[in-house]
Amino acid sequence: MTVRPLRFCMITTFYPPYHFGGDAVFVYRLSNELARRGHQVEVIHSVDAYRLLGGTPRGTFENHPNVKVHALQSRWGILSPLSTLLTGIPMLERSRIQNILAAGFDVIHYHNVSLVGGPKVLEYGKGIKLYTPHEYWLVCPTHMLFRFEREPCVERRCLACTLSHRRPPQLWRYTGMLERAVKCVDAFLGLTKATEAAHQRRGLDLPFVRLRSFLPSQPEAAESAEQEGGVDRPPDQTYFLYVGRLEELKGVQTLIPLFRRYTKAQLWIAGTGSYEPHLRKMAGDCPNIRFLGHTPYEQMHGLYRNARAVIIPSLFYEISPLVALEAAAHGTPFIARNRGGMSEIAEETGGGIVYDTEEELALAVDRLCSDRSLRDQLGRRGNAAAQHEWSAENHIGEYLALISRIATQRSIVL
Repeated sequence: MTVRPLRFCMITTFYPPYHFGGDAVFVYRLSNELARRGHQVEVIHSVDAYRLLGGTPRGTFENHPNVKVHALQSRWGILSPLSTLLTGIPMLERSRIQNILAAGFDVIHYHNVSLVGGPKVLEYGKGIKLYTPHEYWLVCPTHMLFRFEREPCVERRCLACTLSHRRPPQLWRYTGMLERAVKCVDAFLGLTKATEAAHQRRGLDLPFVRLRSFLPSQPEAAESAEQEGGVDRPPDQTYFLYVGRLEELKGVQTLIPLFRRYTKAQLWIAGTGSYEPHLRKMAGDCPNIRFLGHTPYEQMHGLYRNARAVIIPSLFYEISPLVALEAAAHGTPFIARNRGGMSEIAEETGGGIVYDTEEELALAVDRLCSDRSLRDQLGRRGNAAAQHEWSAENHIGEYLALISRIATQRSIVL
């Protein structure tokens, strides 16, 4: 194990409060868990990239004093991440990134780097280099392996698919830049085994190490100082819960027909996104479906605890959604579409049910609605796994042990 506090640099496109979902929350939690253990962490992220995608920061996230955040904002604005997207090089932020890395770090950990540095950023800096793929950017120009915005990708037609997503072609993908860049990384950390398999099937055989996700070891700071937008939860209300972005590939539209006709429980939807108007139109005036909008994290605890189950209906290959672990931590089962790493997470936590068809979804919903003993059994298993196998202590211990092994292999003194 390490013999002194280490210096880490996290490089990621998004970081709270400039973020859309789980990848940034993961980096935030990892950075602060390391900081609480005495390590020094610096984070490089792109505010310009967040604005390019139309984001507006929400709430406040407090960082430990040992965490220093470099929020990149070029005088060229959104042209900076656009140039990175097109060239694979952080052309307008290269000097600043290299200057930050020149301070020297024991570990450089890359996450979602698509708009903050592209593949070229993997070559910058010295130290042990790790990469956690939170999505499929390394093998998919649109990140999600969701072909033509209609179905999971099983046959590569990348250029046509990129154009259908209304994105410019990334010509650097045809130059060998990526293949050269990934050789600079010591280990790729797979949150699920399915992550490694998905990359291998698409021709990218990388040195993967399995390192499961985790939940924070202590409560996080409230996202908002105000307690506005609180959720009224009548004690006798029966509901299933969806938590996440409201985008087409998240699959919430597949739940609405079921809950329009299901009278035993409601569907509560916590989140916002570009697909929300369409979902509201689908739901119409159905009293069985409730949109909660953006819900600060500190208000989610009661929502999780009181739900019959959390539903994860994603149409694409989810890697390791934090919502599954958060449900398990609250003793609440989850129901997830059997894609990506979801069957793996359901099996390892023992806290979820996976489904392949809408009929299986309806059956799972009805079972968990009416069978208290099954809910309790899944809830207990999931909670036990979340507290032990998926704990921050477990994750950080394995993370630091991996770094120590790599240091030994490379004859680096830590």
